[in-house]
Amino acid sequence: MMNPYGFEDIDPTELQRRASEDGATIIDCRESWEYEMGHVPGAILIPMGEIPGRVDEIPDGAVIVCATGNRSGNVCAWLATQGKENVANLDGGTQAWMMEGFDVER
Repeated sequence: MMNPYGFEDIDPTELQRRASEDGATIIDCRESWEYEMGHVPGAILIPMGEIPGRVDEIPDGAVIVCATGNRSGNVCAWLATQGKENVANLDGGTQAWMMEGFDVER
């Protein structure tokens, strides 16, 4: 369900479904050192500070991920103001992903 900020919050199970069934693009907006510690498999690193200069690399329907869902929620809200459609935030971020028992890449 879309929130008032123009994006959707999804849980790890929904991200897993979107990644496997829909081939969703996953963007990790953490810093490179955080990403290297473990990230959602297949996630593309675009640190939050680089998002404005790389917005064209983020397709409609992308799922944005950070550590807890806070930074990625801010990125999703900003992307919505830039006209990106159907962007989603991983609620709880990579921490929630791991707590659900899903593996991370390193």
